[in-house]
Amino acid sequence: MKYSKWIISFAFLVSGVTVMAAPNLGYDRIAGHHHASRSEVIAPHGMAATSQPLATQIALDILKAGGSAVDAAIAANAALGLMEPTGNGIGGDLFAIVWDAEKKELVGLNASGRAPKAMTLEYFQERGIDVIPSFGPLPVSVPGTVDGWFELHGRYGRLDMAEILAPTIAYAREGFPVSEVIAYYLQSNKALLGHFPGFAETYMPGGDVPKKGEMFKNPRLANTLTAIAEKGRDEFYKGDIAKRIDAYMAEQGGLLNYDDLATHESEWVTPVSTNYRGWDVYELPPNGQGIAALQILNVLEGFDIAAMGFGSAEYIHTFVEAKKLAFEDRAKYYADMDFVDVPVETLISKSYANVRRDLIKADEASTSLPAGDAKLESGDTIYLTVADASGNMVSLIQSNYRGMGSGMTPGDLGFVLQDRAEVFALDAGHANVVAGGKRPFHTIIPAFVMKDGEPLMSFGLMGGSMQPQGHAQIVINMIDFGMNLQEAGDAARINHTGSSQPTGTTMADGGVVHLESAFSAETRTKLEAVGHMLGDSDGSFGGYQAIMWDKEQGVYYGASEVRKDGQAAGY
Repeated sequence: MKYSKWIISFAFLVSGVTVMAAPNLGYDRIAGHHHASRSEVIAPHGMAATSQPLATQIALDILKAGGSAVDAAIAANAALGLMEPTGNGIGGDLFAIVWDAEKKELVGLNASGRAPKAMTLEYFQERGIDVIPSFGPLPVSVPGTVDGWFELHGRYGRLDMAEILAPTIAYAREGFPVSEVIAYYLQSNKALLGHFPGFAETYMPGGDVPKKGEMFKNPRLANTLTAIAEKGRDEFYKGDIAKRIDAYMAEQGGLLNYDDLATHESEWVTPVSTNYRGWDVYELPPNGQGIAALQILNVLEGFDIAAMGFGSAEYIHTFVEAKKLAFEDRAKYYADMDFVDVPVETLISKSYANVRRDLIKADEASTSLPAGDAKLESGDTIYLTVADASGNMVSLIQSNYRGMGSGMTPGDLGFVLQDRAEVFALDAGHANVVAGGKRPFHTIIPAFVMKDGEPLMSFGLMGGSMQPQGHAQIVINMIDFGMNLQEAGDAARINHTGSSQPTGTTMADGGVVHLESAFSAETRTKLEAVGHMLGDSDGSFGGYQAIMWDKEQGVYYGASEVRKDGQAAGY
């Protein structure tokens, strides 16, 4: 039995079918929350939810020391780069949505890196390369995370960066016990990346990656973070760290160089939203895929989802068809808006959804759908959210893209560079076609919910193309199916794969519907009867964290789901 399958399947009770016994089944029966693995966490002063308990505790310590939600988020992100290198690190990119309680405004940060200037379509054409490889030196784009930290800190930080990074530096030097899910993914990454220079020296110091419960140290990363804390972001992009990255990439035949790092900068952006049954759901505009969640919700708003019932074939069919519509647009339009005129306002409008909705057939799964006329995926990620006593909330997501990234582990710096440039298309007519200085299409997306002009919920869900599907399912679970914050994340998920991709490739015959194992056999049979192809139940269904603000009581609710090692905690 595959590892992810037994983690995912133990906690659910869906459609009257019990899938092994949940340890808190008595709580579920009493409270009526049949999809939850545990209670929500409730606290009055501050809350943090991450995919690693030690990172959550670091965030709380920063809050208690007087740090802001942003300070705590940076501290937790740094810790996750050390403790969960299978999904993130300072060699990757970052996106964030921040609720500024003092100014009462919602702001977004796009801290994704650009393609090296030498990464042109002609470069690949001249060498007969039809697809950008997943690993090695060629898919490496500029890592944007460190600049993202300092941009966030410059606006919202209260503590010095040295104090913020100190807990992670200490764990990197003294060691920490590797948690179970991460130990599993380290083993799979070893097989893919262990042969690249610097990887084994960093992550296999004893000849193998650490196993569950083993203490692991990364003194190389400790030294790198110390240099960043003492000398600032320019140490990473213009100083000694940048020079060592440049030298390593030159040795490996890569395109990323010192000038690409030195000219990098993040971009503050305005989040975009749609209203779904009274909730204003916010995402960031492209080059990410966040607006796909808004498109899905707009289409589904025209159906009586609540009457269909959670876990029903009718709901799953309707959801999958709405997802197909959004992802055809994703493949056609989503790209770096500095290079392409993406018609965001049209794509997320109600009138556009009304037209697209008519393409859904109630009794037939579509095998192909056109992208709309808007008139001008296997990655791993971490998501975290933090809220402070002042009412500030941070929704932050960060990734190396494909697991630990490219495998390029420069010098003795202690981290892997991302492979995000793999998702560029090599088709000259594609919106996401590769170009020097262009930001690649991004899968990682933070989310936020406002209601009646007030902050309500900061949430996210990891996992490649699962992310917009998961965002929509969380909102639907809470609004249409009446689930609480914890239950909405633990409930069994739907993941449709095979729609058109940002690289320009497609999967014919309508793709594959993956359902977690708690969905009933009756539901599966009905879905197959209308033409859906069902896949396995142990695929990628993401990982969820969330914080909700209860204005009336003045408390935060926190949730962190069963699929990860994570923890939500407050004080």
